[in-house]
Amino acid sequence: MQQEYKNYYKYRSLEIIPGMMVWLTFITVIALSFISPLHGIYFVIVFDVYFVLRITYMLIFLLLSWHKYRQTTKVDWWKFLIHTHNKHWREYYHVVFLPTAGEPFEVVDTTFDNLAKKTKYDQKKLIIVLAGEGRYEEQFTPIANKIKEKYQNIFHKIVITLHPDNLEGEIKGKGSNLYHAGYEIKKYIDEQGFDYKKLIVSTFDVDTISHPDYFAYLTHKFISHKNPYRASFQPMAFYHNNIWESDPITRVVANGTTFWLLTDLSRPERLFTFSSHSMSWQALVDIGFWQNNIVTEDSRIFLQCLIHYDGDYRVEPMHIPVSMNTVYVGGIWRSLVNQYKQMRRWAYGVEHFPYMVWQFAKNKKMPTSKKFIYTWNQTEGVYTWATAPMLIFIMGYLPLYLAEKQGLTSVLTQNAPLMLENLMRSGMVGMILIALMSVFILPPIPPKQRGLKITKPLRYLLMLLQWIIFPVTMIIFGSIPAIDAQTRLMLGKYLGFWVTEKKK
Repeated sequence: MQQEYKNYYKYRSLEIIPGMMVWLTFITVIALSFISPLHGIYFVIVFDVYFVLRITYMLIFLLLSWHKYRQTTKVDWWKFLIHTHNKHWREYYHVVFLPTAGEPFEVVDTTFDNLAKKTKYDQKKLIIVLAGEGRYEEQFTPIANKIKEKYQNIFHKIVITLHPDNLEGEIKGKGSNLYHAGYEIKKYIDEQGFDYKKLIVSTFDVDTISHPDYFAYLTHKFISHKNPYRASFQPMAFYHNNIWESDPITRVVANGTTFWLLTDLSRPERLFTFSSHSMSWQALVDIGFWQNNIVTEDSRIFLQCLIHYDGDYRVEPMHIPVSMNTVYVGGIWRSLVNQYKQMRRWAYGVEHFPYMVWQFAKNKKMPTSKKFIYTWNQTEGVYTWATAPMLIFIMGYLPLYLAEKQGLTSVLTQNAPLMLENLMRSGMVGMILIALMSVFILPPIPPKQRGLKITKPLRYLLMLLQWIIFPVTMIIFGSIPAIDAQTRLMLGKYLGFWVTEKKK
């Protein structure tokens, strides 16, 4: 019992560290601004230089991912798969998990319709798991029955699972739902005698629309990989399904998320699984499926594998997209509330920090260099997420203001505003390029919106001009929810899973 208490307090101390780093940074800037504005200016300039350098190398990797995306999507991977792998690909089956929590029939049906009609693959090789939540049973059951009746003859199998509510030790959410669905589908897989090594698992949000060539490309990547049982496969995440009907704020936030994730696709050493992704069934069984007591199960699943296999696990980038909805639900205020809560949930990935440090310390077989790389990437990522926008756009001007009020004169104080302005301009160059790229990856304007009075060229121009509000969105839907998430973890006010609303 005494050891349990010791372990509890050790783990709690690790939970405190990320939030403490953020708040110490803010306190330091404010204190230096009043006590010694000159040193505060030094601090801000160093931070801004670091951020500009970070934006620069992110832009380089973004362009690399963009180039690979353009090249990948030019190939007909279905034809390539059949030609290259002959009949070998037929040995493999895909298990597709679609967890749902109160989404309307129209959302679920759109996803199934895409899998059934637009996917260039043998649908008889797809096993679809529609995983419902017990707390939405009355709503879910008729939807599930309708879906099964409509599509059951198209796929190899549609399996319906219902996750019981209020199970001890669980957090209500996607992770616990998937945990239950995983064990339920395992019963079917074992009964049918499937070869674990010939099963590829894809976990999608229920509004995920996969590229027509997704499963063909994934199958090729899996077969061609030197050790596919030690790898997850991460596609490009586009938040585009309803982007033309969304408001400018949610569009900018959604596009910002898209491009942030794109940069990591060209950096496998820091790549985590996120949202929709794929992996081997063998690895999933080896680790005991998803954790059922955390919020961010989509990235935790990678860490579970990394630790279980003593560092012999990686995320393989797939430069082919899956598309999901923005958080727009018809009303601007509700959409903004949804957006904030979604970003806070994603930012709660900071819960991986104590888990990583704790598990890495216990694992003596994992290379120290790999432990350091992943710990550093996680720590630096969540730290800059919370601090950078606040320091650059708000707090960074405090020491300049106080230096002027105190009548301090030096070469630095006189030139600091110009230096900061030039640094900001350098950072904005990257933002302009991102804005231009965002227009090129937009889906076609939906037919129901083509008859609007605004002309097509003007609509594309507005999509470009909306990036003017990006600095504001970085603060309100970037820094603040990240601070919120890290502060909650620091104080032990743990965040439960919140389901983003989906518009019909």
